[in-house]
Amino acid sequence: MSAASEGTGPTGIAVPGRTRQRITERNGCSIGELRDHSAAFTAAQLAMALVDQEGLIVTANTALTALLGEESAELRGEPVAELLDLASDRRGRHAYGEVLRGRRSRYRCTRRLKHPDGRPLWAEVTLVPLPGSPGVLLSVADVSERRELRARLRHLQMHDTVTRLPNRALFFERLTAALESSAYDHGCTGRIGLCYLDLDGFKAINDTLGHRVGDRLLAAVAGRLTECAADTRHTGGGGHLVARLGGDEFAVLVEDSTGAEQLADVARSALEVLQRPFDLDGQRLSVSASIGVVERTVAGTTATGLMQAADTTLYWAKEDGKARWTFFDPERNAHRVTRQALASTLRPAVERGEFALEYQPLVGLADGVTRGVEALVRWNHPQFGTLTPNRFVSIAEEDGSIVQLGRWVLRTACRQARQWQRDHPHAPPLFMSVNIAVRQVWDSDLVADVAEILAETGLAPRLLQLELTESAVMGSAGRPLQALQALSDMGVRIAIDDFGTGYSNLAYLSRLPVSVLKLDGSFVRGFQDEAHPNPADETIVEAMVQLAHRLGLTVTAECVETSGQAARLRRIGCDTGQGWLYSRAVPPDRIGEMIGAPPAA
Repeated sequence: MSAASEGTGPTGIAVPGRTRQRITERNGCSIGELRDHSAAFTAAQLAMALVDQEGLIVTANTALTALLGEESAELRGEPVAELLDLASDRRGRHAYGEVLRGRRSRYRCTRRLKHPDGRPLWAEVTLVPLPGSPGVLLSVADVSERRELRARLRHLQMHDTVTRLPNRALFFERLTAALESSAYDHGCTGRIGLCYLDLDGFKAINDTLGHRVGDRLLAAVAGRLTECAADTRHTGGGGHLVARLGGDEFAVLVEDSTGAEQLADVARSALEVLQRPFDLDGQRLSVSASIGVVERTVAGTTATGLMQAADTTLYWAKEDGKARWTFFDPERNAHRVTRQALASTLRPAVERGEFALEYQPLVGLADGVTRGVEALVRWNHPQFGTLTPNRFVSIAEEDGSIVQLGRWVLRTACRQARQWQRDHPHAPPLFMSVNIAVRQVWDSDLVADVAEILAETGLAPRLLQLELTESAVMGSAGRPLQALQALSDMGVRIAIDDFGTGYSNLAYLSRLPVSVLKLDGSFVRGFQDEAHPNPADETIVEAMVQLAHRLGLTVTAECVETSGQAARLRRIGCDTGQGWLYSRAVPPDRIGEMIGAPPAA
């Protein structure tokens, strides 16, 4: 075959004359037209290449070689999938293969490549089968500028102009995505947390100093929250999303939460960093914040439900005194929406056996030995789950059912104390402490009830302690005072619960038949900063303990949570302690395990 009878096709590959003739006849174009197509392909501004059925480059135009920084000869025979990262995911790999086999009319994707000068390059890659040919046309468009512009516009749309933080729209987008994906990602905890924060008194700063100062303060707050959220001590190595939801409201989203303690750490840290004064160009400002904290499983959680819970909890933090964080409490939330439902079912619940008692140890601070227990009632509600006394006792006091419930608690507790004695005959018996509502004293013959139950159960009177609140005892006169005196004469111990929060009429205290003072937990919580103790806290508690001892009373400290608190209380001379350091309220069998056991170290 002579050289004149041969030519090249649009790919630059030698094509025999007769074959070229058949191609031109089949495609309806002349040799000249083929040359025009080839020239247009080579000179096109759009980066292109012809790819064979195996996914290898047959030829590439100048624009593609410039884009990839390769010569045309070097690209020939290169696999497109590796060159443009087309097989990085299963779905893309399948679609690409379908186009090569002619089973799909188009495949388009965006890939991050590397420009010859080293900068990142975003490319829109398109592959389409060539009609009447086994090959595929590849085109690669540089969309870096378009993508960058789109990213800048999205950033402006999704970020707050004052604080530069993600705004409400981006926050909810991220929250929704987290709720949709976390439950299905392997290796994730399947939990999510949220700290919803509001500055206390920010409106006063805006009104007195102006919005310009207010905006600068918000920006400074945002900076501190961002640093706090990035602290690896609270994140486990990754950051949390901090967003401004509007006004002086901020949110910290904790995806893949490890539990309530992690959220508590974030909330505590946020309060700490915001308590430090802000210096705004020489103007010193101090603010505090209230934080609502929610932590739960992703399954069954919606963005609306999570935000409603956080908003409710933030309200609680404000209501409880501000400058604090509060965990979402399903019981407290249910109390607001189901109070009437509880009231209507409380009376028959006792007869149905829906109540149970748990017991929290009262431990001698000097030796760590459990001296007694406090009976704490729980309502195993068929609809709302286990309810603690703060959910239903006030309702029972209002409608009078506290008398029936209180009698059941007293009988059950005394029976249990006697049972422990029978099970552990060689161990010192524990005394049983039972809470009594003031309405039980007024609306029932409490003295007769106690005498009957002690006789029925065989529990010695000295092993029964009745707790009444300070406000109820200090205001006692007439019948209540007579009842307390009769109980004391019987040998039953009377304790004032939450001492230090009510009337604190110390002169009247000396005339009451009281044998025990239970210091309110607020005094003990003042001992939490063990590194920098407040001498005033210790002085007040020490004075109350000394006064109680001079009156012949013993003192129990509530809410003891750390060994440091216990050591300070022991040094002051407090007699017994109660709190999570020793044990939470537990079922009776757990108390049975503690009886006769060596004291905790």
